[in-house]
Amino acid sequence: MAGKLLSTWAAASEKPEILYWVGCAASFDDRAQRVAQAFVRLLEAAGVRWGILGSEETCTGDPAKRAGNDFLFQMLALQNIQTLKNYEVQEIVATCPHCFNTLKNEYPQLGGNFKVWHHSQYLVKLIREGRLRLTQDRKKERVVFHDPCYLGRANGEYEAPRFLLRAVGMSAIESPRSKDFSLCCGAGGAQMFKEPEPGRKDINIERTEELLSLSPQTIAVGCPFCMTMITDGVKHLGATDKTRVRDIAEILAEYLGLSET
Repeated sequence: MAGKLLSTWAAASEKPEILYWVGCAASFDDRAQRVAQAFVRLLEAAGVRWGILGSEETCTGDPAKRAGNDFLFQMLALQNIQTLKNYEVQEIVATCPHCFNTLKNEYPQLGGNFKVWHHSQYLVKLIREGRLRLTQDRKKERVVFHDPCYLGRANGEYEAPRFLLRAVGMSAIESPRSKDFSLCCGAGGAQMFKEPEPGRKDINIERTEELLSLSPQTIAVGCPFCMTMITDGVKHLGATDKTRVRDIAEILAEYLGLSET
């Protein structure tokens, strides 16, 4: 994912401001790649000097750690930490809350101390600094935000994505279970990779039904796993003609006229 300002960190002619941690989802999943591309267009519109590790980026080790394989997690983490230190990386932005949480809260225990942002937080920063200038136009659209577990409960960040939705003028509504009490989409509990327990409804269907009951035009997400689970739920319930599932970066990019043509 080479931008017009910078490509890989190693090839940069000057030290970038931030490292964009692409993550496994945006590396291999077509839908997540569209989110990453929207985020990069926003960085370029703001004049941010950014870079990526490219082929030197490996998994953060989050799935291994959650599965109980701490040895594999430490191997991956130590390799990444050494690479980041070699390039003197100081600030990292991730579009995946799982990567964000691992880099921010678990790498320091292994000597990896970096300033880590979720992309919603960094986009708010760019707006407040005047590097992303909002227009006076407003999106007349009813939206509900689904809180990712590793952004919300794990890190206490609820305001940044909602700030972005308000900034573009969307009519944000809250789910009965939101913020601290938000219902997980299921991916963080490995339901993305297995069948549900006997006698239980798929958790992503349960969550999607709850969100669709609010009659939103858009379900906003901030996590590639939530994107997959909620999108599958909307398809399963036959609501694709009424409700879109979109990442906050895509919503902001569209509002600023930066959508891919």
